[in-house]
Amino acid sequence: MSQLSYVDVGAGAPVVFLHGNPTSAHLWRNVVPAVPERRLAPDLIGMGASPRPPIDYSFADHARYLAEWFDDLSLEDVVLVGHDWGGALAADWASRHPSRVRGLVFTEAVLKPMTWEEFPPVGREVFRALKTPGAGEPMIEMFLKALPPEYEAMYPTPESRIPLLRWARSMPLGGEPPEMVSRIEAFDDWLAASPDVPKLLITFDPGPDTMLTPPMIDWMSANFAAMEVAHHPVVAGHHTPEDQPGLIAETVTEWLTRL
Repeated sequence: MSQLSYVDVGAGAPVVFLHGNPTSAHLWRNVVPAVPERRLAPDLIGMGASPRPPIDYSFADHARYLAEWFDDLSLEDVVLVGHDWGGALAADWASRHPSRVRGLVFTEAVLKPMTWEEFPPVGREVFRALKTPGAGEPMIEMFLKALPPEYEAMYPTPESRIPLLRWARSMPLGGEPPEMVSRIEAFDDWLAASPDVPKLLITFDPGPDTMLTPPMIDWMSANFAAMEVAHHPVVAGHHTPEDQPGLIAETVTEWLTRL
């Protein structure tokens, strides 16, 4: 397997920051320096500075490469901090390696199969188009243009954007794709049955592209064991580490002191 590119700074028990779509470890650049302990942030396979092998870039592919990275670095007693699909990967890895997990932190994370009605209205038609062959490919550029320009520079060609499109088409909406719905339901069962693993959900007042609506936050709070919600009454969009990195770092640091 290819070696993931990653940031590794500090000393102590590891805190691993996992990004989602369409970003990279660069997402955490203003969070990592303000958090104590050993901090690691990988670029998922095919993303950022990591290699781009000829694979399908399914969730299972990302999870497999990530699991090998954890094993290669012999990471134990881990706190995972996940945004977007990074949250799903964190929950999935934790559910498969519970003895190696110290805690989980999520922000705007993909943690629930959703009906189309549960998904924010502003995103419904966008994701219907993204999931449509022929229509979704040119729309990935729209995702990138909503972020700082350095992300667009990471994915300059249609080939480099294949992982981004695959992530978008994996969004669990309306029961599709079924393999993704099943995988999320499996780790949701573990999240509900793991009271010994502290969990933190960091939320903000919603911006125009916020994914987690209040009903979804309430569902997670009610269904996941040992889940604490830290809400900040300031606005952030979907990419919370870009919009409010200081508050995320402050919240994670305070929570770590209580573990």
